[in-house]
Amino acid sequence: QVQLGESGGGLVQAGDSLRLSCAASGLTFNTYAMGWFRQVPEKEREFVVAISRRGDNTNYADSVKGRFTISRDNTKNTVYLQMNSLKPEDTAVYYCAADRDKPYSHFAPHGMDYWGKGTLVTVSS
Repeated sequence: QVQLGESGGGLVQAGDSLRLSCAASGLTFNTYAMGWFRQVPEKEREFVVAISRRGDNTNYADSVKGRFTISRDNTKNTVYLQMNSLKPEDTAVYYCAADRDKPYSHFAPHGMDYWGKGTLVTVSS
């Protein structure tokens, strides 16, 4: 059974940093592109960032470019999201996602193979 487990969310102030982790199990991790999405109430889930299977290519949403960094450790079956210079508009539930066939450049909120349950990030002003 495939499981994606996010951790690292919390309450921070604007300008602070936070690092999210997503530990994967039940799949051959290095055959999956990985990504992060986020969602706020009454809005659609939105793409944040994705990383290729080997970790050598990334794709960022414009809203987080220069502030967020995705990385992965295929020896630990874990993907990370380092979030710096956080803004109140970054407040959301952050979800980890995995897809075996979809390239990192084509991640979208629908049709992903697997999702985590999410971790809440709250940024106060």
